[in-house]
This record gives sequence, structure tokens and C-alpha cells, in this order.
Amino acid sequence: MTARLASATTATAYQRDWFARMREEVGGGVPLALVNADAPQEIFRAMGIPYVVNQWWASIVAAKRQTQRYLGLLRDRGYPDYVEQYSATSLASAFEDDPGQAPWGGLPTPSIVLGETTGDAARKIFDVWGARPGVTYYPLESAAENEVPERWWELMPHRWEEAIGRDRLDLLTGELTGLIRFLEQTTGRVFSETRFREVLDLVNEQQEWNRRTRDLIAAARPCPIAVTDGIPSVMVPQWHRGTEWARDAARAFHDEVRDRIDARVAVCRDERLRLMWIGRGLWFDLGFYQRFQESHGAVFVWSMYLAIAADGYLRYGTDPLRTLAARFAAFGDQLYTPPWSAEWYVKEARHHGVDGVVHLVSDDARGSYFTTRALRAAGIPVLELHADNVDARTGDGLTARMTEWLDELT
Repeated sequence: MTARLASATTATAYQRDWFARMREEVGGGVPLALVNADAPQEIFRAMGIPYVVNQWWASIVAAKRQTQRYLGLLRDRGYPDYVEQYSATSLASAFEDDPGQAPWGGLPTPSIVLGETTGDAARKIFDVWGARPGVTYYPLESAAENEVPERWWELMPHRWEEAIGRDRLDLLTGELTGLIRFLEQTTGRVFSETRFREVLDLVNEQQEWNRRTRDLIAAARPCPIAVTDGIPSVMVPQWHRGTEWARDAARAFHDEVRDRIDARVAVCRDERLRLMWIGRGLWFDLGFYQRFQESHGAVFVWSMYLAIAADGYLRYGTDPLRTLAARFAAFGDQLYTPPWSAEWYVKEARHHGVDGVVHLVSDDARGSYFTTRALRAAGIPVLELHADNVDARTGDGLTARMTEWLDELT
């Protein structure tokens, strides 16, 4: 077992300290936003409004083994505890009846929640938030385009208008303009385009480092880091993107990976199978990712978090608000909508030279069938595991299925 990445432990410590400071600020009257992972957080960064990422908080609750208690809070109030648990966990925080049990002191009540209307259940979760005293739900539309670009990852940094389409960008740019006006009116903060441009420049610098890191790991034999270290090393800085700390953290992650490769550090000395994990992190059982190294020499070398940071965020343009819209107008397509997503996963599987793919399919998954089909058509073995990534009740039999599949591969 290799030592943990310093970048991972540093990022986790930073996030914990930041969360404590944020709780104090919100307790003193500073407004707080709760935003989805695929929401344009850079506006809040530029305006100095703290925000908590909805799905990040759900991952903390799951890692602390408290998801069932939180889902119980929903169930006790007549809400379903089996629909979009990843998004509903934060809503359960609004009904917290024992703050002493809450991870990290608990989630403060936000004054605004922001997310796309990607489905009936997600919309209703946010509607319940919006019915809470002092909370406003600001919805963003989820648009689509008939024309699908080929090799979108090559177009996105500079030719994003061609990839996404003018109408989608017009819509989201208009919505973001309205969001800025709403935030100025309700928080008293002033939006500065100069500051906003600085934030966007820092984000691009950060993602350039993530792209280099992704490519280092893709080429490395053996794999130099555990995926459980790679996730916090890339994602905690992602939640702080637009800051110098996040940019520098991404560079430190890159340098640490490079140094491990140069030193021939291996996560698994007997690496025999390189695996790709498609889907959200299995937060209720992070040990799953390293459980099969000794028995099968199986190493997870890929997760979507570093890969989407490398391919999905870079945007360069002269109109800053439209450039930000380009980052998120098709974000869900990149991960979940075929053929956008399916072609990208095949590209990444080949880039990393994987021997097989483990595909976590949740009940609310979009396009999962097409992802699996595309990978298998490319000659890549796929194991589908049907479970919710934060609800341990759905996790029975995952280890046994994985073991059986690996036995077949070897």
C-alpha cells in the first residue's frame, strides 16, 4: 500500500477548515448558496458569495455513514427516500433534528439554491427547498440541441459555440444575466466584470494542470496513485475553482503525480488489470476501489472526476458571461447524453489502456445503456453494477459480482 498523496490530505484539510470558516460567516449573516455540481459557481466566486456543492455534501454524509439517518428525515416527513438520494441528502439537512450528529457541524441553511431542471424528481427536490423560509430556488433550464458534434472534447476549449449551438448559449447567457441581477438585489453584492475575468482565467489555468495530470496517469505503467486519492486531489480544488489556492493545488497534484511516476511508485506492485470506473463515486464504500488489488492485481486508473476536469471545463473567449455559459450549457451531455458521453468514455478507455470498465448505474442514470453498448462495441469488457452511490441499502452483492467478473477477465 503506497502512502497517501500529500495533495489529497492537504485538500481535505483545507476543505474542512474552509467549511468551519464558512459556517461562522453564515452564522454572522453572510448569504449562502447551495448549488448543483454542474451549476455556474464562478458567478458566486466573483461576487464573494460562499456556496456549498449539493453533491459534495451528500458525499460527506455518506462517507460518515449518516445517509440512512438523513434519508429517514425525509421519510418521516412523507418524502421518498429512494429517489435521487444523491441530490436529496442535502434537502434532508433542512430537517436536521440533532445537529450534534451532523458531519462537520451540519449544513447551514442556504438563502439560494441553484440547479438545472433536469428531471421531475430533481425539480421537486428544489421546489421543496424553495418552500423553506428564507430560501429561494433559482432554476436554470436544461436545453438540448439536435446537432451533435463529433469529438466535442477537441472543440470545447475554443470552438465551443460550434459544439454547443447558438440557441443554447443564448438561453443560458440570458439566465445567468438574470441570476447576477437577482444576487445583486438580494445580497447587496456588486458583480465586477474585471473580477469575473480574473476568476475565469484562474479556472482555465487550473484545468490546464488537470489535463496534464490526466495525461500523465493515462501513460503511466504502473498506475502511480489510488483513485481514492485522485478524487479529493482534483475535486476539492474544483469546488474552489477561480481561486489562486485551487490553481496552485492543481499544480501541486500534477507535480506529485509526475514525481511518483519518475520514482516508479506503484499503487499495486502486481498490476495486471487496468480498470475504469464510470459513474459517481461509491461514497458509502470507498474501500471498494482497492479491494481487488491483492487478489486480482486490478487497479482503478480512471474516474470521471479528473477526466471531466481535463476535457470538460476549459473555455476561452472574449465574452466572459457567454464563455461561462459554454462551460455548463452542455455539461450534462458530456457525462450522460449519448453520443456525447458514449464516444468520450470510449476515447478515455483507449487513452488509458484499460482492460475493463466497471459501470455504476443508478436508478436516475441517463444514457447508461448506450455507454455500455458503445464500450462493448469497441471490444472493452463492461461490468454493470446497479446501485445508488450514497445509499448503502442498494450495495448488497457488489463485491461478489465484481469478484466473479474479475475471475472471468483473468
